[in-house]
Amino acid sequence: MKDIIHFSHANGFPASTYRTIFAELADDYEVRAIERIGHDARFPVTRDWPYLVDQLIDDMSRYRRDAGGDHPKVWLVGHSLGGYLSMMAALKRPEWVKGVVMLDSPIIAGWKSNLLRITQWTGLDERLSPAAATKKRRTHWASRDEAWRHFVSKPAFARWDERMLSDYIDFGMPQSHANGARALVFDRHVEYLIYRTLPHTLGARLARGAPVPVAFIAGTHSREVRQVGLGFTRRIVDKRIEKMEGSHLFPMERPIDTARAIQRLLETMRTRR
Repeated sequence: MKDIIHFSHANGFPASTYRTIFAELADDYEVRAIERIGHDARFPVTRDWPYLVDQLIDDMSRYRRDAGGDHPKVWLVGHSLGGYLSMMAALKRPEWVKGVVMLDSPIIAGWKSNLLRITQWTGLDERLSPAAATKKRRTHWASRDEAWRHFVSKPAFARWDERMLSDYIDFGMPQSHANGARALVFDRHVEYLIYRTLPHTLGARLARGAPVPVAFIAGTHSREVRQVGLGFTRRIVDKRIEKMEGSHLFPMERPIDTARAIQRLLETMRTRR
């Protein structure tokens, strides 16, 4: 029986965007995912994301029930938003989790967590994060070709592996009309709220360490890693850290290399637990 990876996506990118990575992992792992985190009314987006963590745990509990008497532990892997949710789910249900791999989700701790809390109270965080731009995000395209041209013209997307961009267009903005028009499927207000409610308490909750093994992959040119730093994250992961050439979106830029790095880190955690 294959080990299960529960993968959690980054904000704004449905899980099917990562299909190239999932396919690379499929020989050794059964990969499961929530397609769009934050879009289930039972699990609204609120400060510190408690209900989003519950959404992940609820999804895990469903396939634990499906397994009958055999309740397998799972590996939690997540990118950005998904990495934080994976870590928080492991804190809440460590007995369900074998280990966590965080993809460019640096843990905010110490004075930086206090600064985040203050900026959230004052509204300054909107200007310091992608939140403001999210409110203006384009939501409709006349055709798939128009959507493709729109994204490849943007520097951040121009570096993407074509397979990842193709899946993002097909699953992130599916055809919405018989004439071929496409519409964004990830509610931009949900995306905005997720940016505005980034948890500032995770560092404090990890002050005594994590209850399961944790590994980390950082983008070499990640603005998020540069802003937060890796000091506290290194305390949690010890030597289970790798750097990947690329930005915060390195999984989209280097999907095969990302999948192989995930496999290496999972194997390290499996053999050294």
